[in-house]
Amino acid sequence: MKKLNKRIDMFCYRHPRFGVPNLMLYIVIISLAVWLLSIMDPSKTLMSFFVFSPERILKGEVWRLVSFIFVPQSLSFWELLFFYFYYWIGNVLEKEWGTPRFNIFLISGVLLTAIYGFIIYFITKQSIAVTTYFIYLSMFFSFATLFPDVQVLFMFIIPIKVKWLAYLDAAFFLLSMLTQSFPFNLLPLVAVLNYLVFFGDDLFSSLRSNKARYNKTTVNFNREKQKIKYEQKNASYTKKCAVCGRTDTDYPDLEFRYCSRCAGYHCFCQDHINNHIHFTE
Repeated sequence: MKKLNKRIDMFCYRHPRFGVPNLMLYIVIISLAVWLLSIMDPSKTLMSFFVFSPERILKGEVWRLVSFIFVPQSLSFWELLFFYFYYWIGNVLEKEWGTPRFNIFLISGVLLTAIYGFIIYFITKQSIAVTTYFIYLSMFFSFATLFPDVQVLFMFIIPIKVKWLAYLDAAFFLLSMLTQSFPFNLLPLVAVLNYLVFFGDDLFSSLRSNKARYNKTTVNFNREKQKIKYEQKNASYTKKCAVCGRTDTDYPDLEFRYCSRCAGYHCFCQDHINNHIHFTE
């Protein structure tokens, strides 16, 4: 996963215009339109043209590979809150990651879910109810990983940190896997896999770092800083990103910072200061 994550970073760096800006806004607008039309269509005929169906896709209805993204989870008015909440999360993630990486995250989640739906169909000859519900939950996991201490109003009243809601979501994922029959119970795991592609190495590195704290002393940042300055004394640059390799000489308008969570004294550009695998040694 580490190599895959770095390849994604390099792709985003080399193709800064890849993807659709404000993608989550378009998804929410179309989903809201489908939700409104479905309310006015008690027979749910319209909805049947959007749902994921491997059998119909193989017969030529290829739009279902994309259209199932816009199928609402329910027709209740709580769905409006769902639309707003995940638009907000998607907007924050896009600003944090950049448009290319956020688009890749959603596209990979949709592809993994669709592939799983086809695998189940070929094994059981049954079409399962594949939706974006677990994809959105994995998106929430990503948000909670980046901003664990952000508070939201649970039930519009109780302030609670996002990380605690993420723990509840994790429990829901586990419950879904335990209560459903095989292989249908693996759909939540597919969504989690999408999260691990982007955060797995960072998560495991954090666990290893916490374990190593008992055996290592605190990093002397002043000493490490002097070491880096000495090594860069004869270099043509002052700061260099440890992820993409950009320097302040080649990109004078780019902002560079040092990460306090990494072991040692490592510099990152503004695109990777909050999005990199922390050094543990």
